[in-house]
Amino acid sequence: MPVQVEVFTRNVELSDRLKEYVDKKVSKLDKYLDVLEEAKVDLTFIKSARSADDRQVAQLTVRGKGVLLRAEERTNDIYASIDAVLDKIYRQIERYKGRHWRNRGDGRSASDIATEAVEVETEPGEARTMIARRKRFMLTPMDENEATEQMDLLGHEDFFVFLHSGTNQVNILYRRRDGTLGLIESEIG
Repeated sequence: MPVQVEVFTRNVELSDRLKEYVDKKVSKLDKYLDVLEEAKVDLTFIKSARSADDRQVAQLTVRGKGVLLRAEERTNDIYASIDAVLDKIYRQIERYKGRHWRNRGDGRSASDIATEAVEVETEPGEARTMIARRKRFMLTPMDENEATEQMDLLGHEDFFVFLHSGTNQVNILYRRRDGTLGLIESEIG
C-alpha cells in the first residue's frame, strides 16, 4: 500500500510540477519501511531568515504502525530542500530498522511507550504540558574533544550532554545550522 502524501505550503505556490515531484519522491518511502501509512510535507518560504540559504524549508513527518519520524531541512532551493529532507528520513529509517530488531526486554512496543505521558502540575488557568518520555543516563566526565568524538560516534546530530571533567559542570554540545558546534556551559545560580 503506497504512502498517503499530504502537502501543505506557506508562502510557497504549489505548482503541479512541485506537487508531482513531492508525490513521486515521498510515495516511495514504503519501499524502505513497509509499515508507513502517511506522510505530511510542509513547504515554507521564510522571508526573514538570517541567510538566503535558509529560506526554503521542507519538513517531512511520516507515520505508521509504531513509527513516527520527522525531519526538516533548509536550503535556497525548494527542490534541494525536499531531497535533503528525504535523505534525512532515509537515514532515520535505517536507524529505526536497526533498532527495531533488538529486543526491548519487557515486550512493550515503542508505540506503547510513546503513549505513556505524565502530566505536569501548573498554576490554575495555565495549560498543562505533557512529558511524553523520560530518559536517564550516566554522565561520564570528559573534555570537549571527547564529547565531540562521542557525539559523532553515537550519531547524535543535534546535541550531546556531558559532564566537563575540568569544571565538573554539566555542558551541552550542539550543532549549529551552519555545521559548526556550539557549547552551553552551565552555572549554578
